[in-house]
Amino acid sequence: MLSAEELKALEDFRFENRMPSRAAAVRELLRRGLHAGGFLPQTEGFRSQDFGVLDDEASSGDSEA
Repeated sequence: MLSAEELKALEDFRFENRMPSRAAAVRELLRRGLHAGGFLPQTEGFRSQDFGVLDDEASSGDSEA
């Protein structure tokens, strides 16, 4: 849960950066924080689908269970 001050900061960031939703703003702030802390490698040029949990074989149903 966010405090009123945190929610206002989030909404201000969202508005200033023309983010489509609060969720998008939270994801962008999280990405920036992880990148600044050295926990996230450079991800420019990648699409969100490039970061899936399942590999292509498992998601297509070709895996052996």
